[in-house]
Amino acid sequence: MILAFLLEEPSAREMLKGLLPSILPPNVVPEFIVFEGRQHLDANIERKLRGWRKPDTQFVIVRDQDASDCKQLKDDLQAKCRRAGRPCTLVRIACRELESWYFGDLAAVERALHIDGLQGLGGRRKYRLPDTIHVPSRELQVITGNVYQKVAGSRAIGRRLSPDSNGSHSFRMFVNGIRRLVAQAPTACG
Repeated sequence: MILAFLLEEPSAREMLKGLLPSILPPNVVPEFIVFEGRQHLDANIERKLRGWRKPDTQFVIVRDQDASDCKQLKDDLQAKCRRAGRPCTLVRIACRELESWYFGDLAAVERALHIDGLQGLGGRRKYRLPDTIHVPSRELQVITGNVYQKVAGSRAIGRRLSPDSNGSHSFRMFVNGIRRLVAQAPTACG
């Protein structure tokens, strides 16, 4: 089975390359379709889904919430999937940004970036609910003293993220959705 990920940027691909081996069974092969930002992703979802010709493929869209209404954004993306004839596409929103998922596992960030003391920051009120941090990418740069860079940082952090103990609700929804999709794949959407 192929699990095709439609992503808005290269940093998401790099994070997933590290994370997915701890989630996916060996018979599932991930493929990554990386767009040039959220607008490019949003504008091309239907065309990409409609034109896909590889059999035995399930699709996953991962997009940052940014300033959008999360529920409305997910509804809009799911509508595009239905119009493209792929109604079983898994749509997951990183609330607010992909970096919120990193705040959900500051121990992984600490290990990946070799910066002592980051794990302890998770207990601070400001970071307890990672999905509510206003601009997590900027905040991550602040707490790491600009060591964190989007692509290289995502590559390093992804392979250290724990799929089972992350404080980000949207990350847990992503992991659970992937596991469910893979478990149901033979019967999903015929």
